[in-house]
Formats: sequence, structure tokens, C-alpha cells
Amino acid sequence: MKQQNVFLVAIIIALGGFLFGYDIAMMSGTTSQLETIYNLNSFWLGFTTAIAIIGTIIGTIVIGKPAEKFGRKKSLILLSALFAISTLGSAFAVNWAMLLFFRFVTGILLGCISVVTPLFIAEISPAKKRGQLVLLNQFFVVSAIFLAFAVNYLLSNIVETGSWRWMIGVEAIPAATFFFLLSIVPESPRWLVNHGRIDEALAIFQRLKAENPKEEVRIVKESVEQEEALGHGKLFAKENRFPIIISILIAAFNQLAGINAIMIYAPRVFEMAGFGTNASLLQSISVGATNLIFTFVALFLIDKYGRRTLLMAGSFGMVFFLGMLSKSFYTNNYSDFGGYGVMIYLMGFIAFFAFSQGAVLWVVISEIFPNKVRSQGQALGSFTHWIFAAALIWGFPVLNSTVGGGISFGFFAVMMVLHFFFAWKILPETKGKSLEEIQQEMKKRSN
Repeated sequence: MKQQNVFLVAIIIALGGFLFGYDIAMMSGTTSQLETIYNLNSFWLGFTTAIAIIGTIIGTIVIGKPAEKFGRKKSLILLSALFAISTLGSAFAVNWAMLLFFRFVTGILLGCISVVTPLFIAEISPAKKRGQLVLLNQFFVVSAIFLAFAVNYLLSNIVETGSWRWMIGVEAIPAATFFFLLSIVPESPRWLVNHGRIDEALAIFQRLKAENPKEEVRIVKESVEQEEALGHGKLFAKENRFPIIISILIAAFNQLAGINAIMIYAPRVFEMAGFGTNASLLQSISVGATNLIFTFVALFLIDKYGRRTLLMAGSFGMVFFLGMLSKSFYTNNYSDFGGYGVMIYLMGFIAFFAFSQGAVLWVVISEIFPNKVRSQGQALGSFTHWIFAAALIWGFPVLNSTVGGGISFGFFAVMMVLHFFFAWKILPETKGKSLEEIQQEMKKRSN
């Protein structure tokens, strides 16, 4: 049997994160054009931008059972094909209603992909490298965000009219690439054990060069049998109480930092600080680059220092930089650092977010649930994440037009103070432990 490097397999699966990140940031370049073309006020602009996020919420709800029934690989193959079609539908939309429909469908598909991708990577990864490998998903997310900002800027200068269509349509290229590369990826061995396909699971552990394939199969099989003996298989059981609490809180705090609202409306934030439209698009690239660099840094920190340490360190920095942004907008004083204070504060916030919450969120959620309900638990975390994302993305333009940027960024700063205490007092450390060891610890904390 031909062996495969688990790192390369994880990279292919993580392309799902690329689709996810590109779509989020790509919309930042379309908002001004859509606002003008369809004569949208702040409420309907927020709705147009958030419609995909609303779809994402639905996607996280519906994907758990199909991913468990049909497998991780088959699910991603179908989702990537449909994603390519839906992006082209948005790009060729003939009216606002058609655009909303295809953006909504795209969101549903993104929600499904956001659940399956980190889950799939976690299930093929050895314990010592799991944090780094699952983090590849987030690394691809932020790589795509940076690329989307750059492509938006280039297209806005190359295409005289209707550049928003090109910004959306170009997403079909990575989607098609993802679709074809998935054919060489093996199915999750843990999913195979869950479905009684022991010999196939053993073959895949061997194919991925696990240290002790037979022992891996034995441990997973024993864990599944224990769950079945206890009548598990339902997410909302007493034994899963603690991981449910963790997944909801960590996902909510991730969005209460304001990250998706800031990423999508980055050009508008710069415009609020007095920069022109073209300069705002260009400076958004610096935000994307900072996100990419510090997520790359986190690849080398997450399995060395652990999840909790990164979250607590990130909280300090985010509170400071969000506080400075709040001060700048509250006082209407943008003269710091020669007028580039807002850009520097945004970059500082993004840096601390990227190596802490941005890096840790999907890793933790992919680790803390039992084998039988891992896909459902991942869906719950994603659902919570996107509920808060939709609310903030839809509400951010309205919030800024009513109470202003000072109060908006101040609110995010206060939330990050609470996040520090969550990471310090509640969140357990999971680095270096097998998924089955983490499962046992979560069960004890739930009782």
C-alpha cells in the first residue's frame, strides 16, 4: 500500500479553510459597489453582507448527521463541487434577489465545510502534532483572507465597472482545485472504526504512517465500545455537558472580539478614519498580511505552549489595541503615528487575535467531544460561532451609524477582558493528549 505523509494530507483537507477565508474577506471589496448599485441603506447593506453568514448557520446545523453517515471525504467532495457552482451563480446574478439567493446557498455550503474540515484533520492527526495540523485549516483561512484583500485591490484598479462580479467569481478556481485534490485523500480512520470498518481503518493508519497502527485502532475501538455501552451517541447527554459549555463559550468569545465585523468592513473602518476608498482597500491588505504572519507564528507555538497560554496572552493584547481604537473613534482623533494610528491599532489587534483565538478556536472544538458525537459537537461550536458572526456583521454598520466606532470597539474590548478569565479559570489544557484521553477528562469534568 502506498504511504502518505499526514502533513500533506492535512494540507489538502485544509483547502476547505481557504474557501472559507476567501469568501469572508472577498465581500469587503464589494460592499461599496453593492451599496451604490442596489441603493442599499446601512440595514440592507448589512443584510446583503450577512446573508451568507445566515446560510452558514444553517449549514452548521444540517451537516452533522450527513458527515457522520456518509463520511468526511465524500461530504467534502460534494460540498466543494456545489460551492464552485454557487459562486458562479452569485457572480452572474442579474438582480439583487438572485445575488442574495446564491450568497445564501454559498453560506450554507461554507457552514458545512467549516464543520467537516477541522474535524477531518483532527481525526487523522497524531496527538503530538494535532494542534499544528488542525491549525493548518486556520492558516489557510488567513492566507485566503490576505489573498482576497490583494485580489480585491487589483481587480478594483483593473476592472472599470462591475469588479465585484470578478471578486466573487474567482472563488470557483480554488473550489475546483479542492474538488479534484480530495480524490487522493483517505477517509478518516476514526470514522471507519465508528462504522465497524476496522480493517479499512487499520490500513489507513498504516498508510498515514502512524507510530503503532494496531494500538491506534484498539484505543479508538475501545472508546467507541464504551460510548455504546453507556448509551452514548447523543450530543446533549450529561456526559457531554462540559465540552458543550466550552464549545459555546470559546466560539462566542471568538466573535465577540469583533474579528469578522472588522475583517469584512476593514475598508469602511479606514474610510471612517479619513482615508479614501482606494487607500482603504490598500491598507486592508496590511491587515490581511498581519493576520497571515501571526497565524504562521502560532503554528510553532500551539503544541509547545498550549492552547490556554496563547488565549490568555492574546487577551491582553486585544484589550489594549481595541481600547486604543475605541479611544481614537470616540474622540475623533486620528493623528496618532502621523495619522496611521487606526491602521497600527487594527494591525496590533489582528496580530494578537491571530496567534490566540484565531489559532485555538477550531483546534479546541475538534478535540473535546467523544468519537460518536464529534461531528455534532463540531457543528454546535460552528453554529454558535456563526450565530454571533451574523449578528455582528449585520449589526456593525447600524451600530457605527448610531453609537459610533468608539462604543463599538469599547464593547469588543470589554468582551476580551471576560475572555481572559474564561481561558484562565474554565478552559482545560489539551496539548499532547490523544482524543480519547481528552474525552476521559471531559467526562470527569461533566460529572
